[in-house]
Amino acid sequence: MGAETPIAEEFPMIPTTSAINSTNRWDHFLARWGWKRNNHKVRPGLYALGNPTPDSPVLVTANYTLSFDVLRGALNGISAYLLVLNTYGINVWCAAGKGTFGTDELSERIETSGLSHYVRHRTVVVPQLGATGVAAHKVKSQTGFKVEYGPVRAQDLPRYLETNKITPDMRRVRFNFTDRMVLIPVELKGVILPTLLVALAVYFTGGLFMSFTVIGGVLTGAALFPLLLPWLPTRDFSTRGFFLGGLFALAVILLSGMWSDSQMVLWLKLIQSLSHLLIWPAVVGFMALNFTGSTPFASQSGVRKEIYRYVRFMAVAFVFGVLLNVASGLLR
Repeated sequence: MGAETPIAEEFPMIPTTSAINSTNRWDHFLARWGWKRNNHKVRPGLYALGNPTPDSPVLVTANYTLSFDVLRGALNGISAYLLVLNTYGINVWCAAGKGTFGTDELSERIETSGLSHYVRHRTVVVPQLGATGVAAHKVKSQTGFKVEYGPVRAQDLPRYLETNKITPDMRRVRFNFTDRMVLIPVELKGVILPTLLVALAVYFTGGLFMSFTVIGGVLTGAALFPLLLPWLPTRDFSTRGFFLGGLFALAVILLSGMWSDSQMVLWLKLIQSLSHLLIWPAVVGFMALNFTGSTPFASQSGVRKEIYRYVRFMAVAFVFGVLLNVASGLLR
């Protein structure tokens, strides 16, 4: 693989392939559900994909199993060196923001892996989403290796490596339906247990319909919101959540049958309707705000601005809505 035996003994490489097996897929499934979150990582270091030569490309990635497997899985039939940084099991984009996919780690990994002994060229390809963590000029001065920023998506790497050109399409950050859908399990994981407990408590106080309403409201925020994200009006995630939560509240009001109940007085109908119009926009809006950390669109400053602008309103609306709902149940 372009190295003499003494070099291979001093700086051993780890062999790998582009084949993704059932064990890998099961690991991906568990990772998406956040199961034992810190266990989904591979050993940092230099990997040999196929039979790389001294002229083969060097591709940098994180030691999160999903990141590593997406990269090698996209390189079927291509021989390359994969330089895996220690990001503590965090993906490239998030690790770049945290600083673990960064300049110092890349420079250190280049040195400790003995990369210069394996390749004739002095270039490493860093994924575009890792660019915020890597200062190319510092890596160059520290190691002598030039940093090139590759495509956003690993699936574009074969074309990029073949042509040695990056197109505007390769630079475009997408967040399509599939990208949003695969994030739903992680969103659901944190709310499943408390939702079921609240739904059970509500069942004994408000009946089966209200119990299903609780579950439906949480599913609206955790699953329906990310799926419908591009088509929801307004710019802020919070107000998009308010809008979707408002639609859910209207559906609850209509399906509850309260307005067709001739035995229920008008003022009580209004109180109960108002309670739903306060609770569910607040719940879905809060979950929508939480979703900002999963998207490539939100900035830290924008998220902070939304938090200061809307969270207190969400809290007041939710508490007031719950109090109105309890009061309407007691007065009915």
